[in-house]
Amino acid sequence: MEQEKDNFWLYIGALIVAVIIGVFILKARENEVSGWDNGAIQESKQEAEKQMEKAKK
Repeated sequence: MEQEKDNFWLYIGALIVAVIIGVFILKARENEVSGWDNGAIQESKQEAEKQMEKAKK
C-alpha cells in the first residue's frame, strides 16, 4: 500500500511538470508567430505610407 501511494504522487508530479513544459513550449511558439505578424504588419504600414506619399504628389 505504501509503495502505491508513493507512485501516485510521483505520477502527479510528473504530470504537473509535463503541463508546465507544454505551456512554455506553446508560449514560445506564440511569441515566434507574433514576431512574424509584427514584421508583416510593419511591412504593410511602410507600403501603405509609400502609396499615400505617391497619392499626395
